[in-house]
Amino acid sequence: MPGSGPKYYPCVLCNKRTKPHERRSINKSVAKYLKKNFLITYKQEDKICNTCRHKYYVQETRQSSVVQHILSDDEDYAPPAKRRSTVLSSPPSVSLSIPSTSKSHSYCFICKKPGPKLIVVPSQARFSAFLKKEVIIPAGCRCCPGHLTEDSFTEDAISKINCTNDNVILNRSSIMDLLKKLRYTALQNEQSRIDFDTDKVLSDSDFINLTGINKDNFNDLHPYIKNTVRNTPTRSTRTSLGIFLFKLKSRISNKVLSTIFNISRSSLRRAISCVRQALVNNFVPENLGFKHISHDDVVNMHTRPLAQTLFGDGANTQAILVLDCTFMYIQKSGNFHSQRRSYSLHKGRPLVKPMVVVTTTGYFVTVLGPYLADCKNNDAAILKHMFNTNVEDIKEWVQDDDIFVVDRGFRDSFELLDDLGIKAQMPSFLMKGQKQMTTDEANASRLVTKVRWVVESANARIKRWKYLSHVLSNKQVPYIGYYVCIVCGISNKYLPPLSPGCDNEEALAAKMLYLSKRVNTLKQRVEEENLERRKTIWKEPDNHTFERM
Repeated sequence: MPGSGPKYYPCVLCNKRTKPHERRSINKSVAKYLKKNFLITYKQEDKICNTCRHKYYVQETRQSSVVQHILSDDEDYAPPAKRRSTVLSSPPSVSLSIPSTSKSHSYCFICKKPGPKLIVVPSQARFSAFLKKEVIIPAGCRCCPGHLTEDSFTEDAISKINCTNDNVILNRSSIMDLLKKLRYTALQNEQSRIDFDTDKVLSDSDFINLTGINKDNFNDLHPYIKNTVRNTPTRSTRTSLGIFLFKLKSRISNKVLSTIFNISRSSLRRAISCVRQALVNNFVPENLGFKHISHDDVVNMHTRPLAQTLFGDGANTQAILVLDCTFMYIQKSGNFHSQRRSYSLHKGRPLVKPMVVVTTTGYFVTVLGPYLADCKNNDAAILKHMFNTNVEDIKEWVQDDDIFVVDRGFRDSFELLDDLGIKAQMPSFLMKGQKQMTTDEANASRLVTKVRWVVESANARIKRWKYLSHVLSNKQVPYIGYYVCIVCGISNKYLPPLSPGCDNEEALAAKMLYLSKRVNTLKQRVEEENLERRKTIWKEPDNHTFERM
């Protein structure tokens, strides 16, 4: 009827009659699209069908993705104002060249067995499979319950996962979720692993527990190996130094260390060998040996006033050194000659003996050896060998009237020391038929022990490195001396002295000398009254005695 208006609303683009649920109004962006591509000028009452409107949005999405790709290439060359004003939109999904598995609800995607007893793969298991095998398992995939253990695939299931597609289509939320999980895993690994390259990962106490020295000392020790040990793709020079000190401190096997540091055992052995050689060549000569310290420095800086007062001549020019042999247990050798030379009758097992020379404060002057443990290499024989071969120019370093504080094992070397002008202090011996020492002999032995104990503590400081306190492999016997020298050098440079002394040491030493020369009145009374031979008659006390008590 005229003037009654249209009874239907055709699509302005395809002229198709639209139903109420299919017709859409035309906004400004759609109107611009119609005018630009089809030269159609719309009226306010015009409508567009849902199909044509969807084609418009698909074309606009494709154009925006092309614009985004072009702008990303020229982003560095665009003006800042233009870059800020450009709003880029990403497509709803992208195709990535990552292998993926099939997606099915009716059968297991691993063994292809049909249902119905299938379970949906948890998100944690899908992420674990991506980390271990670099494969994407689509959400909603199902598998047999036997392939999972506590929301994780078994090793057998991981090996059986087959990739059916070379590409995977992921939307924005899936990519963001994957990136968040990767970031969380990386942070967890960074906090849990032993990392010597980053200062903030390990605290100062962690360095002491792992390497025996604090963080500052570790940083100071690192330059000694930096120019000798090279970086590799699996370990840096700091990591190599940390592995070496960790091995000495804890005595953990190479198999466990390779798991902790995530490197192969062959690379681990090369790291230990390179660091050992670098420290022996660069670090040890500066911190150990007769050549690294002068005679005057030992007298002025590393000699206790107590020792000078007890054994010195008052001029404070004598170097007082304390000597003793320590021991390192080794495996029983298959070579009979080597096994016989290394067997110690005293300990009843094979070992080698380094000779340790320390000052009265516990400072390591030098470590010589190690020597074999048979009867030909007792303490006196080793000391004679040191002077006969003039090891480390010891004859030029030692001066007349210097004092060696030793134990009874050095008794056979006294003649050589007298010829060299060296005074020896040693605990007294019981003569044949003598039941106990005299008062003077006992007091002289106590004075020697007051100074000589420091070498025993120095040996104990070496054994605190557990690698040297247990049985060593025969393959490591040629390097035992190097390990001991490195440990002693670290102790000299970074650890406090064992016996720093106190303020009133001279007064204490004077009192000890005075008391050591006093007459033993108790001994005189026992001898005069013949108390050591008098019989003692024991009587049972009466009741009155208990009442008085």
